[in-house]
Amino acid sequence: MKQKLYLLLVMLCCYQIVLAQNDVVKDDEASDFNLNKPERVEWLRNTNDGLFIHFGVDGQLGIVISHALVGASDDFVNRYFTELPKTFDPKKFNPHEIAVLAKLAGMKYIVFTTKHHSGFCMWDTKTTDFNITKTPYKKDLLIEYVEATREVGLGVGFYFSPEDFNFLHDHQIPISRTDVKMDDATLKLYDEYTARQCKELFTNYGKIDVLFIDGDPKETVKKLAWKLQPDILITRGAIKTPEQVLPGAKITAPWLSCITMGTAWQYQPTNDRYKSGNQLLQLLIEARAKGGSLLLNVGPKPNGELAQEQEDRLREMAGWYFINRESVDSVRSWVVSHEKDVWFTSKNGHTLYAFITDVKDWKEGQRKTFMIHSVKSTNDTKVNVLGQNSKIIEYKNDDVTSRFRQTAEGLEVSVVKAQRIYDDHRWPNPVVIKLEHIAPVINEAVQVITAENKATATGGILSGKIMHYVPKSAQRACFYYRPYTGQVETLYASPWVKTSWTSIKPNGDFDLMVSALQKGKQYEYKAVAEQSNLEVEGETKIYRGVQ
Repeated sequence: MKQKLYLLLVMLCCYQIVLAQNDVVKDDEASDFNLNKPERVEWLRNTNDGLFIHFGVDGQLGIVISHALVGASDDFVNRYFTELPKTFDPKKFNPHEIAVLAKLAGMKYIVFTTKHHSGFCMWDTKTTDFNITKTPYKKDLLIEYVEATREVGLGVGFYFSPEDFNFLHDHQIPISRTDVKMDDATLKLYDEYTARQCKELFTNYGKIDVLFIDGDPKETVKKLAWKLQPDILITRGAIKTPEQVLPGAKITAPWLSCITMGTAWQYQPTNDRYKSGNQLLQLLIEARAKGGSLLLNVGPKPNGELAQEQEDRLREMAGWYFINRESVDSVRSWVVSHEKDVWFTSKNGHTLYAFITDVKDWKEGQRKTFMIHSVKSTNDTKVNVLGQNSKIIEYKNDDVTSRFRQTAEGLEVSVVKAQRIYDDHRWPNPVVIKLEHIAPVINEAVQVITAENKATATGGILSGKIMHYVPKSAQRACFYYRPYTGQVETLYASPWVKTSWTSIKPNGDFDLMVSALQKGKQYEYKAVAEQSNLEVEGETKIYRGVQ
């Protein structure tokens, strides 16, 4: 019976299914077993982002962390476990420098891979010799990370995988993530092995703030973590943690998205594509606008240093955060997350931050005017651009004051980009406009659900629904769609295409035939309803194009 239960748990961790030759993670949902304290959850809601660090013994090869062991030849597996530890020496790992850089970039905590699926332990464990102290490095790298992170004032986070390929290998069990078979005696050893590792992690390193559990079974880890560290916040394993994507709509419950700086979790010297600093900032802004936070991943080089590309992007984020920190720290969602390219966060219900993300043609010293439909002014309304006093611009006598004007269409805001950030006067990152003492046009947005789809001979039918629909609360609906090339590739996808508008039925349902959806192809799509001239989005779904 116990073995059947274990196999069921293993099947539940089958979050690597092939779709468009990309991973689709199914391990990110909230758990019914959740002992996170309310004050710790509130801390996460106030936290704009954290730094994720993936680091393992196979980083020496510049390949995917751990996963290459699945389906590998016996020769590959044997050399992985016996040869790689002999040459792993991250002697240039400087956790203090990394923590300082993370703090400058706005991160409030760091999550470090104590053990990934390979089973290689980054601490001085007594459970296995497959650990950092049995390499040329010899020292307990984890304690160095913990002490440096804590000294800088950031939260200490652990990533831990209950899945352990080295354990499977030692017990002559084929390495798999979806079809692991153990007898009762081995299963008992496995449970005890995991428990001993968790006791080491949660008793030998002081207060641990955050735990990210990757893989199953999670229950042993969760129970021990909360028992030994009652104040720990468990993210994956207790709350929603979408991977490599952001949700398509606002989520009221706390959540975070873990996303790589490039396409790889671990350092990959070639065949990786780094997101620009601007893209990373837009991910952060979108996460905060939708009520969540970002866990941004980097992977140190085998010698322990951050790659120059990673450091450069974190410094670009640091420059932006230094200017705009109040717009992403301790904020909440607005009534809508965005209006086209302008995204929003809010504080106290009467302070709004408008992120102008499309700034490619906005030159320093140039005045721009924006219409914000979800806002109305009051007698005390004030407007300014974060980081600048909007009184002086270097070397000029131009009028750079910030202005606003209430119109029937919305609040018209006029501002000048008047602060020199780069020597070439071409700071390419989002500008944040702070609007104080304003009010929302609507008290609450309708709840839009992206429903099912159906392929036809001439295209596809997309469906949506407005929950608890009150006639005339939303006037009409439409859909946005774009080709889907896989979860990892979503951030590099083509722009969204908007359909024509369609009517909403009395029960809140709506649908539309979209002839552009080709048979055999996959698309992302989301339902959208218009409410008081605002577009309210539903979650994103996948259209598979199969009849």
